[in-house]
Amino acid sequence: MITPPRLIKGNTIGIVSTARKISKTELSPLLNLLTEWGLSYRLGKTIEAEDHQYAGDDNLRTQDFQEMMDDASIHAIWCARGGYGTVRIIDALDFSNFKKQPKWIIGYSDVTVLHNHIHNFRIETLHANMATEIDTKTEATRNGIYKVLFGEDYTVSYDPKSKFYRGGMAKAPLVGGNLSLLYALLGSPSDIDTEGKILFIEDLDEMLYHIDRMMQNLKRNGKLKGLKALIVGGMSDMKDNTIPFGKTAEEIVWEAIQEYDYPVCFGFPAGHIEDNRALIMGRTTILQITPSHVSLDFKRENGIS
Repeated sequence: MITPPRLIKGNTIGIVSTARKISKTELSPLLNLLTEWGLSYRLGKTIEAEDHQYAGDDNLRTQDFQEMMDDASIHAIWCARGGYGTVRIIDALDFSNFKKQPKWIIGYSDVTVLHNHIHNFRIETLHANMATEIDTKTEATRNGIYKVLFGEDYTVSYDPKSKFYRGGMAKAPLVGGNLSLLYALLGSPSDIDTEGKILFIEDLDEMLYHIDRMMQNLKRNGKLKGLKALIVGGMSDMKDNTIPFGKTAEEIVWEAIQEYDYPVCFGFPAGHIEDNRALIMGRTTILQITPSHVSLDFKRENGIS
């Protein structure tokens, strides 16, 4: 895998929205943070743009992201907000220049479309908090993004509280993202090969039977069979029918992978939660899981990504 160049003080971050609309006021905390980090920023045409729920129509969102990718004076692109919309523009984007001169793409949730699409070019991306609401997250959330962007060593560790886990160690590239998007991308040019990799999943505000349907579909498509490990992040604000589904999101995922024997952890601090740690998608990582501790090491010396 190719790692985008690390940032240095004075570099410029491009801020765009490939999905929902957003105002400049909502970005104030991030702009202040970038200034603290010694970075400059440039707001894209999609900031303040509006087309119903989107940050401008498909053409504007495509053009805005394309210009940021192709502009050599932009050293990283931070997606402003998720929601829905990136899948509508992904096939219109030209990644020719990006492949020659990659830069960090930052975001999560709906940005899973970009993470998976770019993974197939063998370029790392940064699954991390959106530009919006960065001030409401933990200090570890912000520090992790800083460390990755500036090329520092980075490890995520936590003490799991879930009763579900399968201990062990795995060394493999990290892939994945939002479960609903992984499900939506199946069979498309943005679909990913999970064989021999560590898969990360998270989701928000889904019906429990939807979680089951998505896990069963991933399973039927062979996405769960050949994993080196599975990491389950935030499964937040799940919904149920009047007649209960009968299982929690964790139980649904656990049931879907019972026939496999790779390491598994739940409650990983990433996703639609306050402690949303940065993840380097595509990077060869070392995952260690015990009943009382989980660590995910992103150091470059782990091996060629």
